[in-house]
Order: sequence, then structure tokens, then C-alpha cells
Amino acid sequence: MRLHCFQKVLSCSSVYYIVVDRFGGSSLNKSIQALAVVLFVSFSVAPFLVPHINATEDSWRTMAKMPTARSGLGVAVVDGKMYAIGGFTSNYLGTNEMYDPETDTWTTKASMPNPRRRFAIAVVENKIYIIGGADPNGFSSVNQVYDPATDTWETLTSMPSSRAELCASVIDGKIYVIGGSFHYYWPETSNLTEVYDPETDTWTTKASMPTAVYSCTSAVIDNKIYVIENARSGAVHCLNQIYDPETDTWSYGQPIPIRVVDAAAAATTGTYAPKRIYMIGGADLVSYDLNQIYDPATDTWTTGTAMPTPRQSLGVAVLNDTLYAIGGYQTDSSPVYTSKNERYTPAGYIPEFPSWSPLLFALCIFAVALVVYKRKLCKNQGRRK
Repeated sequence: MRLHCFQKVLSCSSVYYIVVDRFGGSSLNKSIQALAVVLFVSFSVAPFLVPHINATEDSWRTMAKMPTARSGLGVAVVDGKMYAIGGFTSNYLGTNEMYDPETDTWTTKASMPNPRRRFAIAVVENKIYIIGGADPNGFSSVNQVYDPATDTWETLTSMPSSRAELCASVIDGKIYVIGGSFHYYWPETSNLTEVYDPETDTWTTKASMPTAVYSCTSAVIDNKIYVIENARSGAVHCLNQIYDPETDTWSYGQPIPIRVVDAAAAATTGTYAPKRIYMIGGADLVSYDLNQIYDPATDTWTTGTAMPTPRQSLGVAVLNDTLYAIGGYQTDSSPVYTSKNERYTPAGYIPEFPSWSPLLFALCIFAVALVVYKRKLCKNQGRRK
């Protein structure tokens, strides 16, 4: 990375001195000289300001472990930081630990008031909502919000129905809580679509899923919610059901090729990596390291490089189109809980560029235009002489 940046600086400095030498430092007026200096400094510093991902495409890298090993947790991203909340080991947990990818470090934050696992998690306007889940008393309808800015929790209007093993997605500032199970020991599967509006603290009910699912996971691409079932009932495939909030209708997509339970899903945005949904991990008789990738545009599945640590009931978060697989457990004679934190860089990933790159490009064009104008002006003056 340092060599790459140094080469960029040399390249920029060469351009600057070529321009000055070609047209003569004394012949350039003060404004052009000043602009040239600005361009040189800007492009020289740019490589150091661009955040680079130190990884190759379609590859995994092991990051700092989460302090508390657990499964059934929720992971969410706010302002470039990741929050791993709740979960289970031998007890239900309210643990809230923050991960900073820039420093690869973890910090403990205020615990969730109601310890739970297998809940729905969503982010709206930099606040994290934890809805439903399983607690020591059974399945819950509790709806609580965490504000990372103040490190505080607040209890909101409960979900209309108590359930766990459900999923949540956000579109236009509203949280769509879908599917799940009403009971633990005798699973009664839900096809509910209940929508929470954080602005009004109210719930509404939308069109139900065609097929009830629990232990499901979901992701959003182009304002459509893809709910992918983690089959437990012996089904051959895991269903892929697609909800369109604009029409309040459901349809089916291509089922996931390898049936899994307790996998986690996340979507890339298309900014730095192609728009895809990634189904990470999961299990059948044993824990999987699977990386199954869905392309909504073609309704097809492919596979990516396997996750280093096979596990299920993990949390997955996306930051700048890179995926972080955190926590979970491995099946054995008894569950082995993990604190693993592994980062995946998707195929087709491109480096991140600063938002002010277009401004630098515009300045460069302006500088070239000025230099060309100055050159023509000098030629005209020469002809007059």
C-alpha cells in the first residue's frame, strides 16, 4: 500500500514539473502557478486519504476476535462501526460490543435491557432496533432501540405478535419484520409481514408470505426484500420469497442450491462490488463454511470462496461492500461457541474513492484548459512581434 501511494506521488510530481518545464515557470502567471500547486498537492495527498482494502477479490481475512463468544446474536452497522448485540452461550445475553474496522479493535457498550437471541435487527437513521426473539421466558414481542451516539436504550411499542427466528429489513425508513416461529418446542411457523414505523412508533400489517418460514434471513436490493428460508423441516430446498413493498405483493425467486439452517444473509450495494446477496455459513448435520451468492438481476446462484471457519447462527454485516462474519457456533457433541470475526472481499470489488474525486477531476480539466490558453496566447503574441 505504501509503495502504491509513493508511486502515485511520484507520478503527480512528474506531471507538475513537466508542465512547469514545458511552458516555463516564469511564463506561467501567478494564478496558473497557484492552481498547478493545488493540483499537485491534491493528487499527491489523495492516495493517503483513500481508504484501501488490504485484500484480493473473493477472499477472506481474519480480523480481531469479538470479546464474547456467542451465537444467535445480531450485527448492525452505524457510522462505520459494527455493533454485535445479544446472543446465547449457556445463558441469554444482552452483551453489546462495538467493532471499529479502521483500528481492528473492540469496545464494550451499554448492554441490551432484555437479554435475547434469534431476534430481528435493523438500522434506521443511525439507531439500532432489536425486535422479538427468544428470552428466558419464551418468545418475545419486545421492541427496543439503541442509540450509539448516546450509548442508551429505549423501549418502544411492542410487536403485535411474539415470535423469534424472524428477520427484518428496512425500506424507506420503515422496518419490515417477517416470518419466524411462535413457539420454541413445537414450532408454529409464521407467514406474517408486520411493519414498524419509527417516526410514529406504530405497527401495521402487510400481505403475508405465500409460504410460512422460520429461522429465515433477509436482504434488500433495489427496494425489494428477499426472504430466504433456512429449512429445518426436511425440505429439499430453501425457499427464496421476494416482497415488493410498492405493490404489497410476493413472488418466488430461485431457491438456494444447498439447503442450510441458521445461515446469515447480507447484500452488497453495487457501489464497490456488484449487487449480490450472500448466504454465509449455516448447517445441516454439520456446520458449513458455505458462501452462496444470489444475483437478483439474473435470478441465479453461484458460490464464492468458502468462509475460513464453518459455523451457524452467526451475524453478518456489510460495510463499504465488504462482509464481516461474526460469532456463531460449530456443531459437535455440544455447541462450540465462537468469537471469530472474518472479513470477505467480494469478487468484482473495486477500491474506494473519496467523494471529492470529481472535484479534483474538474480542477485538472480547468488547469489543462488554462495552460492551453496560455500557450496559444504566447504564440499569438509571438506572431504580432
